[in-house]
Amino acid sequence: MLKRILAFSLSLALMLGCLTIAVAAEESSSFGAYDHVFIIGIDGAGSFIQDGTTPNFNRIFAEGAVNYRTRTEMVTISAQNWGSILSGVSYLKHGLTNNKAKDKERAHDTAFPTVFTLARQAFPDAELASFVNWDPINHGIIENDIGVTKHNNGDDAQLTEDICAYFNAGNAPKLFFVQYDSVDHVGHDEGSRSPNYFKQIQTVDGYLGKVYDCIESNGLMENGLFMVVSDHGHMIAGGHFGLTMRETMTTLAVKGKHVVGGSSIEKDTRNRDVAAITLHALGLERPAYMTAKIPDQLFDDVSGETRNWKNDVLDTILSSMAWFITLSTAFLR
Repeated sequence: MLKRILAFSLSLALMLGCLTIAVAAEESSSFGAYDHVFIIGIDGAGSFIQDGTTPNFNRIFAEGAVNYRTRTEMVTISAQNWGSILSGVSYLKHGLTNNKAKDKERAHDTAFPTVFTLARQAFPDAELASFVNWDPINHGIIENDIGVTKHNNGDDAQLTEDICAYFNAGNAPKLFFVQYDSVDHVGHDEGSRSPNYFKQIQTVDGYLGKVYDCIESNGLMENGLFMVVSDHGHMIAGGHFGLTMRETMTTLAVKGKHVVGGSSIEKDTRNRDVAAITLHALGLERPAYMTAKIPDQLFDDVSGETRNWKNDVLDTILSSMAWFITLSTAFLR
C-alpha cells in the first residue's frame, strides 16, 4: 500500500513538474506573447528623432530597443513605404503608389495583403483599428473589406484626442495603427535642418507620449507591444524621393516584454520588418513570400534570422546597388 502511495505521489509530482516546465516555456516565448500590437507611424521623421528634443520617446523606449539606421524602400515615397511596413514585402511586390492609394480602394484578396488582413483571418472577432492623418492609408493601403475601424483626421493634435477618446471608451484592439503627418509637412516646406522641423518632431513627441499614456492607463501595455516607425526622412532643402542617407535612414523603436531592453537593433533592419515583428508578437506565422524578418537583438529568444531575399531577387539586386549610392551621400548628414 505504501509503495502504491509513493508511486502515485511520484507520478503526480512528475506530472506537475512537466506542467510547470511547459507553462514556463510558454511564458518565456515571445511568439504570440502579446494581446495587442500598437504601431505609431511618424511620417517624414526619418532618423531625425535622435536629434530632436523627445522626452516622451526617450522615456517610453528607455528599456526598449531602438535603431536609427533602419532602411526604407529604395523609393522614399509614403505609399511605397507604408505599404511595405504593413505588408512585409518590397514596393516592387505590393506595387502601391501615392496615386494608387488615393484613387483605388484595396480589398483583402490582394496578392500581398497587410498585417490587418492576416490578423483578421486569425482573429475573426477581434477589434482592429487605424487612425491616420493621411487618408490614402485607410483608403488604398489597409484593406476596406475586413472590418477595420478606420478614422481620418487631418490635424495631428485632434487625431491624438480622437485616439485617446477611442481607448478611454474601452476599446482594446488586437492591432492598432497610427500615422502622424505634420512632421512631413514641415519637412517639405522647410527641409530637415530647419528649426521648425525639429520643433514639429518635439510637438509630435508630445502626442506620442499622450497616446502611450492612454494605452497604458487602460491596462493594455501589460501584454502589449508598442512600436514607433517612420516611412522616410527629408533632404536638407526639403522633399523626399531619392537615395540620400537623410531620406533612406529611418527610426524603428520597440517596447514590450521579451524586448531586449537598451539594445540597438541590428544594422540589417528594414522598415518593412515591422510586419514580421507584428505577426510574431501576435503568434502568426509569416507568409512564405515575405522578405520581412525579426531583427537580431530585438526579442530575447530570437536570433540569427536571415532575410529570405530569394523571394524578391530584383529587390535584392537593386537595394544592394542603391546602398552604395546611399553611402556616397553620408557627407550630407
